[in-house]
Amino acid sequence: MPVQDIGRLDGLTYPTGVAYMAGQFMPISEARISVLDWGILHSDATYDTVHVWKGKFFRLDLHIARFRRSLARLRLNVPFSDDELSHILVECVKRSGLRDAYVEMLCTRGISPTFSRDPRDAINQFVAFAVPFGSVANARQLKEGLHLHLIDDVRRIPPESVDPQIKNYHWLDLVTALFKGYDAGAENVIVKCTDGSVAEGPGFNVFIVCDGALHTPDHGVLHGITRQTVFDLADAAGLRAHTGKISESQLRNADEVFITSTAGGIMPVARLNDTMIGDGTPGPVTRALFEAYWARHDDPAWSLAVDYGDEVG
Repeated sequence: MPVQDIGRLDGLTYPTGVAYMAGQFMPISEARISVLDWGILHSDATYDTVHVWKGKFFRLDLHIARFRRSLARLRLNVPFSDDELSHILVECVKRSGLRDAYVEMLCTRGISPTFSRDPRDAINQFVAFAVPFGSVANARQLKEGLHLHLIDDVRRIPPESVDPQIKNYHWLDLVTALFKGYDAGAENVIVKCTDGSVAEGPGFNVFIVCDGALHTPDHGVLHGITRQTVFDLADAAGLRAHTGKISESQLRNADEVFITSTAGGIMPVARLNDTMIGDGTPGPVTRALFEAYWARHDDPAWSLAVDYGDEVG
């Protein structure tokens, strides 16, 4: 399917966002998916998200590569090359005029023309969009640290049921946990695996710092791009980083805790339930990684600048 090479919509920018679907770019308010799409009816879809900060995509190549892996695992097809996918995402950002954006590419199973219950009969649908950047943690939380709750009575969907390496919209476990956390006065939550070890949170990975070394769960969690970026930054800084099971006790007694997500980067945790982490402020390792992470956004090896042209900015 060719990418429609038209001008910037009607010559205006759309700061609330721009979408691409069915071969056309459009204001985000006009993007629609049918209620008959398997993505709606069965959560049969995959996606990936990347952010743009100060006019630059961050690690876009890694996000596209992970999207490809998810598509292959779900037997979904997107009729675009990697370069074409990159072009579509860049165009969504250019046409929105957004300098800081949350950019998503997704593919649903689509609709069967005969309403067949056989997923092989459905026509897959690709959608992309760019909207204003949003973070898991707000400015105050990034400075002071988040207050999280470890939820004990809602467990993460086991990887034997839904592979967490395939980004998906199976969030009912996470949403249920969020409401429990909000009821308890928390700002966000961490859930456990079915074996009781620490898993992840709604859209983020978890790291702990013990004796200067980093530890993060490996089983039952998405291997996030920001998670990988922490490994890369740790290697460059000479920090030890380990993957494996983390117990509730290790989490509660860690010197530092932080979470990672494309939606926010590296974000410190100050409290877990009613317990302070360390001295209750972002620790030195977290702060150093935070600074290194945002500094890398200016590295051309890790970023892609958007050429907005003369019409914007």
